[in-house]
Amino acid sequence: MAAMIRLFRSSSSSIALRSFSTAAVSETLKSQSYPHNPLPTNIEPKGKTVQWVFLGCPGVGKGTYASRLSTLLGVPHIATGDLVREELNSSGALSKQLAEIVNQGKLVSDEIILNLLSKRLESGEAKGEAGFILDGFPRTVRQAEILTEVTDIDLVVNLKLPEKVLVEKCLGRRICNECGKNFNVASIDVAGENGAPRISMAPLNPPSQCISKLITRADDTEDIVKERLRIYYDKSQPVEDFYRNQGKLLEFDLPGGIPESWPKLLEVLNLDEQEYKLSAAA
Repeated sequence: MAAMIRLFRSSSSSIALRSFSTAAVSETLKSQSYPHNPLPTNIEPKGKTVQWVFLGCPGVGKGTYASRLSTLLGVPHIATGDLVREELNSSGALSKQLAEIVNQGKLVSDEIILNLLSKRLESGEAKGEAGFILDGFPRTVRQAEILTEVTDIDLVVNLKLPEKVLVEKCLGRRICNECGKNFNVASIDVAGENGAPRISMAPLNPPSQCISKLITRADDTEDIVKERLRIYYDKSQPVEDFYRNQGKLLEFDLPGGIPESWPKLLEVLNLDEQEYKLSAAA
């Protein structure tokens, strides 16, 4: 864990650090109780370093919305899923072990995730990065506890979709094996249940030059997708409770695809897209 602390320690960053040791964390967590607070209100990212986490089931779109906010706010989007895929495509000693884990739909161990994240943060620190939007981390309470002892998380956005929609989205994912861009060929129209509204999502089709080069991820089969969701429900949902009890969790039910969801997400985050674009161009 010392590596993670060192990597967060940057004079150019406004990330606040606290002293850390494994024993100290253990004792602190045993005695600590977080009062139940309402959901975050009056979110004001303007004028301060953003230190956010995006949670949600596999396939919900964490990467899409975290990436868009990263571009808008000018902070790095760090997706542990991308870190794993980069390692899988490398010739490193870890790639074969990761391939077996991912293809079976299992969760990658904390040790491996922390190792990959540490290397990414080290690279970012060298470039003078300050602030972050984490996507896919933390995914266990243990990881959340470690992160809490290292830095202060401002906000945790929990994106939500019904399971039926999540499965359809995952089965529709495609990647261009030439340019590396992600697309989705699924056309989703799910009737509302138990008072919930109907959810419609148009496909995100590739341009003509990518159509013949589309591939499906090896782990995007129905059985593996459902297994990933089962593991998430069993082991990762307690992370939501961890942040909910700190008053940092913002739950956001996606009303549809990007055209419907993006403006509503900006609204609840108190963000004005045009204002940020004008500021960045000035």
